[in-house]
Amino acid sequence: MYGKTTGLKPSQRQRLERLQTRRVHPRAAATPEFARSLTEIADEIGRTVGALVARSGRVEHVAVGDATRLWLPDIGRLRAGTVRLRGLRLIVAALAREDQPLNIQQDLLTDLQRLQLDAVVVVEALAGGFTGRAALAHLLPPNPRGERTRVIPHPHAAALRDDDFLEFIAALESELYRTVDEARAPERRDVPGERAVLVGIYSTPRAEAERSMAELEQLARSAGVHVVDQQVQLRKQLDPRTLLGKGKLEEVCLAALQQGADLLIFDAALRPSQLKHVTDITDLKVIDRAMLILDIFGKRARSLDGKLQVELAQLRYSLPRLATRQTGLSRLTGGIDGRGPGETRLEIDRRRAKDRIRRLEKEIEHLSRRRQERRKRRNLRGLPVISIVGYTNAGKSTLINALTESTVEVEDRMFSTLDPTSRRLRFPREREVIITDTVGFIRDLPSDLINAFRATLEELDDADLLWHVVDITDPHIIEQVRSVEQTLESLGLEQKPRLVVLNKADRVTGFEQSVRARGFDAVVCSALAGSGFERLLNRSAEILFRESVLTDGAPWAEEPGAVTRPPSAQDFAHLLA
Repeated sequence: MYGKTTGLKPSQRQRLERLQTRRVHPRAAATPEFARSLTEIADEIGRTVGALVARSGRVEHVAVGDATRLWLPDIGRLRAGTVRLRGLRLIVAALAREDQPLNIQQDLLTDLQRLQLDAVVVVEALAGGFTGRAALAHLLPPNPRGERTRVIPHPHAAALRDDDFLEFIAALESELYRTVDEARAPERRDVPGERAVLVGIYSTPRAEAERSMAELEQLARSAGVHVVDQQVQLRKQLDPRTLLGKGKLEEVCLAALQQGADLLIFDAALRPSQLKHVTDITDLKVIDRAMLILDIFGKRARSLDGKLQVELAQLRYSLPRLATRQTGLSRLTGGIDGRGPGETRLEIDRRRAKDRIRRLEKEIEHLSRRRQERRKRRNLRGLPVISIVGYTNAGKSTLINALTESTVEVEDRMFSTLDPTSRRLRFPREREVIITDTVGFIRDLPSDLINAFRATLEELDDADLLWHVVDITDPHIIEQVRSVEQTLESLGLEQKPRLVVLNKADRVTGFEQSVRARGFDAVVCSALAGSGFERLLNRSAEILFRESVLTDGAPWAEEPGAVTRPPSAQDFAHLLA
C-alpha cells in the first residue's frame, strides 16, 4: 500500500490491504464489484483510492491520495517504445463533486503516458459508497492531430464490463505497432541507425545555444544516428540532478517516445550522478556529448593504435558511470569456498575494467616507444616535420591528398580521419619534408580522449611546424580557432611554430579571403580546387628554412579577384563577427 496513509484507522488500513487479495475479471476494465469496493472505502476515508491491476486480474498495488489527487508508487521508468504497454491498468475511485462533470485529471493522463499503462479507469464515488459515472482513458497511436490520449465516458461503472478489455488492449498494441512501423519504414531503408532526440540545456545566449546544437546534430549524423527532434531549454541555473528538471525531463521523454526515438543525446557532460538520475526516469538509452564522440571514434578507428586508444578512453569514461543500483542477492557471487556474499556484480565489473585499463596502458606505452624509435630514425635523416592540426571537418585530409597525391580517406563528416597518416612532401630546390595528418579537434573535447590519444599526439611534439587548417566558410571560425588553440595549449604546444591555413577558399569571394587572411595572418588556399599552394609552401619554407623557395608567386594575401585596398576595421569586424 502506498500514498497518504497517515490518519487512517486500523480497520480502514485493513480494508485497503484486503483490496490486494481481490481479483478483477481479466476481460473487464473494472468489474462493478471491485469498483464498489473502491468507492466504499474512498467515501469512508474521504480520499482518492486507486489500484494497479495486472492483465491477469491480480491487484499489484493499492494507492491512497487526498480528496483530489492520487499518488502512485514507483513501478518503473518510462518505457523505451510506444508499442510496449505496461501490462497494468489503473482503477481510481474519485470523490464526486457536486454540479461538476466527471473528468480524468491531467496528472492521471500524464501517468498514463509516462508509465505506458494499458488504461486509466476513473469511477465516481457517490455518497454512501455507491458507484456513479465512469470514464476510461487510453493511449493513441501517432496521428496528424498530435493527440496522445483519448477519454471514453460511460454513464455508469457497470458499463465498463460490457467490452472485452483484453481484446481491446491487443487491438491497441497492434495499432500502435502498425503505425510506428509504417512511419519508420522509409527511414529504416534510407537512414539506417538509431533514432535520437537531441537535448540541450544552456545558461548562455540563444545564439550560442543554437550553434552548439547545430554542432551536436552534425556529430549525431556522423555517428550514423537519425535525429528526429531537438529539445532546447534556456535556464539561468542548471538543475544539479537532471540538468533540465524532472518535470521537463519527463516531458522530453514522452515526446521522444511519441516519435519512436531510441536514444537521448545531451549536449553536455553528464556527471555519473546526473546520468543515474536521468536513466532512473526512462528506459531510453541516454548518452552525453562525450559518449557520442567516443562512439564516433570507436567506429572510425582502423589501426591497432587507434583501437587501443579508443577502448582506453571509453573504459576511463565509463568506469565511474557503472551502474550502482543493485537488485538483491541475485547480483552476488560466491566468496571463498562458496561462503559469504563475495563480490557484487558491480565490483566485478569495476575490477575487470581497471585490469583492462592497466593492460591497455602497457600496450599503448609499448607502441609509443616503437613510434619514438621510428621518429628518431627519421630525425637522423634531418627531414623537417609538418603536422596538420585543426577543427574536425576543416579539410585536413583533402589538403594532404592534394599536396602529396595520396589517397587518405576523405568524407564530408566530422572525424572522418582518426588514425594519423604521414607522407613525404617535396619542396622546390630539392627539399623534402614529412607531413603528418592528425585527428581533428572539437570544442570541449573529452579529457579522457585527449589523454588516451596523447601517445598519437606525440607526433606534434616533434613537429617543426604546425599547419592550423581552418574552414574559411564556417560562420563560427573564431570559436573554432580558439578551441584548437586551447587544445594545443593543454598539450603544451603553445610555443610551437604554426601557420594558419584558411581552406575552402573556392567558396568565398576574393575580398573575404583578403580580410580573413589579414585578420589571422594566414595563407588562403583551396585543397579541393588546388589553389593557393604556392603561397602555402612559400610561407612554410620561410619558417622552416629561413628562405623563400618560390620567388615568382603572387603575394601570399592575394587571390585572383581580390581587392588591392586594405580592408577597413568595419570590414574586418563584419566578416569575423
